[in-house]
Amino acid sequence: MVFTGSFEPDSKHADDAFRWGVLQKLSQQATAAAVVSTFQRHGIDPIVIKGIAAARLYPDDQWRKFADIDLAVSAGDFERAKEVKLLATTGFQPIDLHKELRHLDTVPWADLLANSQTVNIEGTDIRFLREEDHLRIVCVHWLTDGGAHRHRLWDIYWSVKNRSAAFDWGRCLDSVSPVRRKWIIYTVGLAYKYLDLDIDGLPFSEEAKALPKWLIRSLEREWGSTTRLQPLNLFKRDPIGLCKQIMKRLPPNPIQATIDMEGSLDASTRIHYQIGDILRRSANSIGRLVKTAR
Repeated sequence: MVFTGSFEPDSKHADDAFRWGVLQKLSQQATAAAVVSTFQRHGIDPIVIKGIAAARLYPDDQWRKFADIDLAVSAGDFERAKEVKLLATTGFQPIDLHKELRHLDTVPWADLLANSQTVNIEGTDIRFLREEDHLRIVCVHWLTDGGAHRHRLWDIYWSVKNRSAAFDWGRCLDSVSPVRRKWIIYTVGLAYKYLDLDIDGLPFSEEAKALPKWLIRSLEREWGSTTRLQPLNLFKRDPIGLCKQIMKRLPPNPIQATIDMEGSLDASTRIHYQIGDILRRSANSIGRLVKTAR
């Protein structure tokens, strides 16, 4: 459960939640600083994205769990960064290394890097995306997973609620295509619908509230499912589980397929995106098999 009320110092429950949240954040920050400093000592200055970047915006009485530390590096640094990753991972949390931002954003890497900011944490200058770029990334990442992780909507909630007074919606929305612009607006709208995010003062509030009915149906169906999408290789010795995972993929999650195919959330049907997604994923799987066989 996520605490959204005000903190009362005389409340033991609130006090414990506050202390626990602060301790967890300090631990996460120390880990991030140790990992990033390892890369920096080898001449690579990564941008921290997703988990830790989102956690910074949560209130002090809450903490956001994450399975790994997501780092984005330039295409030119990527091969060398893979070697440094082996050194940085030892004794720390797993690292998910990204070659720039791939599908997560279409703004050029040079632009994102030039507009990034550094925050000193535990004596290490850690680089984060500019807040407008960060919001785009967390929205697209959430949609890429087909909206399966309902609790991750809080990333969008706190990114909007705790944005600075200088937040530039033009930078956030107008630096990408109209299709992607709608992705962001509708994801903010979902945080409004399901988490009661206050969006009345936003320049696109009416657009955000006019969510497509198919999108709501798909999300609520996904949230009601007892089967979560997992890698097939985890079920080599579990034929029943493997069958469930295959059925989970047929047809593909309509949200995930739309995003994978760079599609419009306002399109009248999903079927062409789902077929395209199946073909694309099949081609990738065949390519990996051929590469392995060689």
